Amino acid sequence: MDNLNQQMLQSAQAVQEELAAWRRELHRHPELGFDLTFTKAFVKARLVEMGCEPQDCGRAGVVVLLGKEGGKTVLIRGDMDALPIEEQADVPYKSEIPGRMHACGHDMHTTMLLGAARLLKQYEDRLEGQVKLMFQPAEEIMTGAKDMVESGVLENPHVDVAMMLHVMSGMPVPAGCIMLPNGGTGMASSDHFRITVKGKGGHGGMPNMAIDPISALAHIHLSIQEIHAREVAPGEYLVITPGMFHAGDACNIIPDTAYLEGTIRTADEKTVDFAKKRIREIAEATATAFRCTAEVVFDDSIPPMLADADVVKDARAYLTEILGKAVLPPMNYSGKVIGGGSEDFAYVTTRVPGVGGFLSAGNSEEGYCYSQHHPCVSFDDSVLYRGSAAYAYFAFRWLQEHK
Repeated sequence: MDNLNQQMLQSAQAVQEELAAWRRELHRHPELGFDLTFTKAFVKARLVEMGCEPQDCGRAGVVVLLGKEGGKTVLIRGDMDALPIEEQADVPYKSEIPGRMHACGHDMHTTMLLGAARLLKQYEDRLEGQVKLMFQPAEEIMTGAKDMVESGVLENPHVDVAMMLHVMSGMPVPAGCIMLPNGGTGMASSDHFRITVKGKGGHGGMPNMAIDPISALAHIHLSIQEIHAREVAPGEYLVITPGMFHAGDACNIIPDTAYLEGTIRTADEKTVDFAKKRIREIAEATATAFRCTAEVVFDDSIPPMLADADVVKDARAYLTEILGKAVLPPMNYSGKVIGGGSEDFAYVTTRVPGVGGFLSAGNSEEGYCYSQHHPCVSFDDSVLYRGSAAYAYFAFRWLQEHK
């Protein structure tokens, strides 16, 4: 390897200050879903400055191709969208857009991928194939990867292997460490559901003249939690989370309708099918018991994210070459998910061999006490160069060993 690992790590360290500045600029301007006007323009401008030729892909994605034709192709993904959260983190580069925040670290991911582009461009003449960089929108609404896949991101040239990293905060892992799964299911599936209960509105002081959908829906909310508690075997992964409950516009009026929305997360298709069946049965029967009707709709489904055993083995070897002991021992979960999160990178890993890992960006002892999706979460951006180096070096070494 003629010390390429150390050369690339030093090259990444040399641009760390610039990476941090890019990340903080993106953090100040969080955007949602596919509406990434500032973010996309910023990404394309930085890529052009490096001598890259960014191309649009799908509704708001950006793709860059580096290397030379004739070999295989590695895809590296970085997502770009933020969350509809009012930032409460005490940082000098706080979000300038009310009600929006990079609370999941996608500003870090975008910057790390830009850093990888810089490194790969620097070492482009030594690449034994091509590297496709996938700057993805709308991960938080679980539709961005699907949009880019349907728009051809895995073809022209065909992608042979894919890799991504997700930053983590608030976990008991020192900043800069990388965690990789074993082969199997890396992250959970995610299925969205909506339960709408219809009753009969009326005066709050005369409930006997109305049919209260709120009471019915409250009992449905409680009852569907029993699916996991009493109908699924202990140790079988299932999480049902109703995260949204809406009803009424005034405190003294019983409304006609009430609804809740939530997600189902599992590690396999059989369990999610069972959960859907029981949610529908419980909702309809409970609504009937309260003289209401219930409509249950399931949509926006994504599969579990797979980790290919051979790709995991390669990733562990290559990242250890460049980051040493910062690559932690294997996550031993034997095919079970690593927690409750879902990732629409699954649309990629169900089509090509791939792996998704985690990069620690601070723990509580280091002052990073909150985890993703919390309004006070913050990330240690001193780890950015490590993420960029990991991305670039994985791509370089995989192409070198699989030419």
